[in-house]
Amino acid sequence: MSQPIALITGASSGIGFATAQTLARMGYDLVVVARRSDRLQSLLDVLKSDPETAKSQVYSSVLDVRSLQQVKDFYQNLPASWKNIDVLVNNAGLAKGLSKFYDGDTDHWDQMIDTNVKGLMYVSRTVAPGMIARGKGHIINIGSIAGKEVYDNGNVYCGTKFAVDALTKSMRLELAVHGVRVTGIHPGAVETEFSIVRFDGDEQRAQKVYEGFDNLIAEDIADAIGYVVSRKPHVNINDLVIMPQAQAVAGMIIRKES
Repeated sequence: MSQPIALITGASSGIGFATAQTLARMGYDLVVVARRSDRLQSLLDVLKSDPETAKSQVYSSVLDVRSLQQVKDFYQNLPASWKNIDVLVNNAGLAKGLSKFYDGDTDHWDQMIDTNVKGLMYVSRTVAPGMIARGKGHIINIGSIAGKEVYDNGNVYCGTKFAVDALTKSMRLELAVHGVRVTGIHPGAVETEFSIVRFDGDEQRAQKVYEGFDNLIAEDIADAIGYVVSRKPHVNINDLVIMPQAQAVAGMIIRKES
């Protein structure tokens, strides 16, 4: 394959969906994975219908990154021509619940830790050896402002994103000698399905999170990813924290009066 290849996890919605569109426009062929097959099909339909993205070849697969065996099987079953992954975007992640630590739902904790931390590790561990062997590659980990600052009731979610930040720094330290770049991107309030998932499908409660200010949208983060991967090979963007202007810190948003 003559075009570079990008693997995007959690590609069926939000930042992953927008990133697939952005990188396809930039000339990447795509490996897109997510848990929901119907939403993956929607992504494929959108990419095919847009003249700017239709030229990209796309390989899609249903994958739950929380399962190490699924990750291994997915990579083993990739055709050889698709295994030369140039860019890995570790986007799959979620928040569940918003409560005090001592009132937390341990099932929510497991979902966040297994997806945000272990899933990222499983996919990176699987893909990185190929990048090392080729002496090039770029891993982009989607963190959060919650990995830079804690906020009330964020506890375990914040803990997972602090872990992503630490893992990103460790990966960068260990992969630099192999010519592999590593970037952490840490968004603030982005209106995607994030809050709907956090509140177990309560769309009314989720909508209130984004009322009264101009929040980020998925395309804002995809645009940053496009910038990061388009730098010259000797340039690495280590870390980007991207916030809405109205969100000066993690736990405070300046909202307009209605």
